[in-house]
Amino acid sequence: MNKNYIFLADDDEDDRMLFSEALNEQRPDSIILTFDNGVDLMASLLDRNQKLPDIIFLDLNMPLMNGEECLADIRREPSLAAIPVVIYSTYLDPKMVDAVKDGGANKYLKKPKSFPQLKESLEKAINSVLEEKYGVDSEFIVRY
Repeated sequence: MNKNYIFLADDDEDDRMLFSEALNEQRPDSIILTFDNGVDLMASLLDRNQKLPDIIFLDLNMPLMNGEECLADIRREPSLAAIPVVIYSTYLDPKMVDAVKDGGANKYLKKPKSFPQLKESLEKAINSVLEEKYGVDSEFIVRY
């Protein structure tokens, strides 16, 4: 299995814990760093001593800096612009999906309701993003 370095920004502690558990089961060699807001995520991303992630999962509704603002900052920063970003949200609002797609998100994943669906959808999202990195096209919204 490939070792991936994955960041998650989500203000919900339970969602961060479930995400980490699901990812550890699916990809035990991966390293996961979690943040409870976009400000802390950006501070880590801009820290030159911090290894950059292979993929960022980004919740939309967070305090201090929401996911859409964070995505815009990531895409504006040349050293970060190529990092794949998966929006990871409770809601699947078509206008927001269009907005984040236009803003440079690579994928949009609606938070699943069950742990087995979470494991499956995270694996699909990661595989899809990595496939696109190597030239394989796939759907924008990850379905489970």
